[in-house]
Amino acid sequence: MIGQLRSVVVDCPDPRALAAFYAELLGLSVAEEDSDGDDWVVLGGPRGRHPRIAFQLAPELRPPTWPDPAVPQQFHLDVSVDDVDAAEQRVLALGARRLPGEGDDFRVYADPAGHPFCLVF
Repeated sequence: MIGQLRSVVVDCPDPRALAAFYAELLGLSVAEEDSDGDDWVVLGGPRGRHPRIAFQLAPELRPPTWPDPAVPQQFHLDVSVDDVDAAEQRVLALGARRLPGEGDDFRVYADPAGHPFCLVF
């Protein structure tokens, strides 16, 4: 092994807002942030605990247009849920939107910055 995953970093135009969305979705808390939370926010356990998910300021971000390949999805998160209908209502209330495509055990959404994620059940 060469190393250990420290963080998954997501570019976004508003790190604090997107971190709040994922904190609610994943039940995580803010582990660290820059002085004003405008450039960098990290969710997860205390410093040194892994893995973490971080949100980094990218004011010129072009959100993915998935499933249209004009701007590829780049990455996505799969989030396990027990009750997909209840989870869907909660993520939509948090600002997510439903995207085309689903399977027998997943539904596809975009977070408030446009990054795709799946609720997997």
